[in-house]
Amino acid sequence: MDTFWDDVDRHLVRYGGTFTREIIDSASGSFLFTEDGRRVLDFTSGQMSAILGHSHPRIVETVRRQIANLDHLFSGMLSRPVVDLARRLAQTLPPSLSKVQLLTTGAESNEAALRMAKLVTGKHEVVAFARSWHGMTAAAAAATYSAGRKGYGPATPGNFAIPAPTGDWQAQLDLAFDLIDAQSVGSLAACIVEPILSSGGILEPPLGYFAALRQKCRERGMLLILDEAQTGLCRTGTWYAFERDGVVPDILTLSKTLGAGLPLAAVITSAEIEEEAHARNYLFFTTHVSDPLVAAVGNTVLDVLVEERLDERAAKLGAFLRNGLDDIAARHDLVSDVRGRGLLVGLEIADESLSAPITQRCLDLGLHMNIVQIPGMGGVFRIAPPLTASEEELALGLSILDEAIGTAG
Repeated sequence: MDTFWDDVDRHLVRYGGTFTREIIDSASGSFLFTEDGRRVLDFTSGQMSAILGHSHPRIVETVRRQIANLDHLFSGMLSRPVVDLARRLAQTLPPSLSKVQLLTTGAESNEAALRMAKLVTGKHEVVAFARSWHGMTAAAAAATYSAGRKGYGPATPGNFAIPAPTGDWQAQLDLAFDLIDAQSVGSLAACIVEPILSSGGILEPPLGYFAALRQKCRERGMLLILDEAQTGLCRTGTWYAFERDGVVPDILTLSKTLGAGLPLAAVITSAEIEEEAHARNYLFFTTHVSDPLVAAVGNTVLDVLVEERLDERAAKLGAFLRNGLDDIAARHDLVSDVRGRGLLVGLEIADESLSAPITQRCLDLGLHMNIVQIPGMGGVFRIAPPLTASEEELALGLSILDEAIGTAG
């Protein structure tokens, strides 16, 4: 008798809600395959990360070749894949973003960015959106407000939340910083924000907002950190989401999409900030900093993104997906909004009580979806299929979602 779920109950720590009651045996392209033979279309790219789909042949070949040659080093040693990836990432960005540190996860890259900002400015206070998600390590968790704040004792001192923009956003932003100024002890170091708030319900600040936010930062001597864990590397139809706004951050963090599902992250900043950080003895020395194995994967990710012009593909497929979701919204009163950009789209369900049944029905029909609950907003599906998905696969997902919502509504 199979004891898999008994072993789960006995031996696994539950780290975020309940586990999906499927045993995943393998994955390929846009699909997961369960141990009992079911095929499940993956509309979340794993954890919003596998932008090239699962087991992409180029990634598989790179891992096989690299792990047989050079996998891991002492953290102070360097290899060609690391330096190549740093150079190539810088070449995809505005000239001011030229210095790169390669790490493992989004939380770690945000931790490093905040540590660097505090060191360089000599200050410690951090501002973030009230619906943010930047990670579960100390400083990143202190700047995360969408979940996980209660029950863990004091957060890192000096953290402030501002509302995600709605309505008259300029007046809202002015008031927010008036309140920040009133609470600050005069030590504002940085503002860290996502260009599109994913765990916050796929909320996209309007054009002009980030320019105004940058100005608020400049007036106070703060550094602007943009967390592009989910939006970076072509997912939104451009290489980076900040390109829409013409606003270049002081520090950029990448993760999820950079490794296409493998643990790879980056902190990217200017030569001036890096020089000041180094002069002040910047220390972020981790076990897997500058690891050659995942750096080689990152280089392959860039190869595929460029050769297959996946920024353009994401824009085209995003329009197809958005049209399909708009059609679903038009036919189901249960759907209250569709928003997002490229292949990062949110579909809002007005009745929060139906969120879980719709999600389960999708899975029963062969579609994996993820929904976040937003107070006062209902539930929002976060839809982020691989950039390599076909229109036929997107159409299949739309059809399943349509059926699941129709059954619930």
